[in-house]
Amino acid sequence: MIDCLRSLLRPVVCLPSAAAVLALALSAGAVAQTAPSNTASAAPVATASTAATVPASSMASRVQACTACHGKEGRATPDGYFPRIAGKPAGYLANQLLNFRDGRRSYPQMGYLTEHLTDDYLREMAEYFAALDLPYPPPPPPQAPPAVLEQGRRLVQVGDAARNIPACVACHGAAMTGVVPSIPGLLGLPRDYLNSQLGAWKTGQRRAHLPDCMADIARQLTPDDVSAVSAWLAAQPVAAGGKPARTLPATMPARCGGVAEVPVAAAAAR
Repeated sequence: MIDCLRSLLRPVVCLPSAAAVLALALSAGAVAQTAPSNTASAAPVATASTAATVPASSMASRVQACTACHGKEGRATPDGYFPRIAGKPAGYLANQLLNFRDGRRSYPQMGYLTEHLTDDYLREMAEYFAALDLPYPPPPPPQAPPAVLEQGRRLVQVGDAARNIPACVACHGAAMTGVVPSIPGLLGLPRDYLNSQLGAWKTGQRRAHLPDCMADIARQLTPDDVSAVSAWLAAQPVAAGGKPARTLPATMPARCGGVAEVPVAAAAAR
């Protein structure tokens, strides 16, 4: 199954016109041929009836391997683990695909799907999902007591200066929908996914380009902090259609790898 999914991600090359009859005999789910790594875009796939008119295979068809887990059009699935990728900042999505391919994030299925894809092709995939403008569903009911939710809210909106934990909104935006091009939103994500990612940063299973600010922050969080933050975030409605902000209202409190385009506070810049 995973081999079939990986084949869907490969750029498609044009079949010779003489092979049109053979193409008709192939099933609709036949595995696509792999294009050379420097192919800029996919060429049309010939069929017996439409060899002269079918346009290049769209990215929508090529990312079926992604939507098999992340849900239709990348909207996420109801099982509570796979995150939404539709509408996320393109730079963030591209960084994560590169991180999976290059081993900074550990999830075997993603590593296997991306290991032979080029930087440019991964960025093309990221741009496709980033451009999707799809509504978010209402959040699920809160899954924690009021005191726990309040603990999560304070960490998200205020932080804890005594423990050197900045507020989440200081980097992810006041609406927590992210900032273009590379900072992700925190809303519209399942609680289980948020828990797992914060835990992965704490244990070193998830890494980013240095300086890895999220790893530094996650290591300051207790298990109760993680549970509270994820419970509060998962219960919040997504504002403004989930679109990422264009800029942050102030400098970031820490320097973070992969987001060099965002200014940081003077103390963090040293």
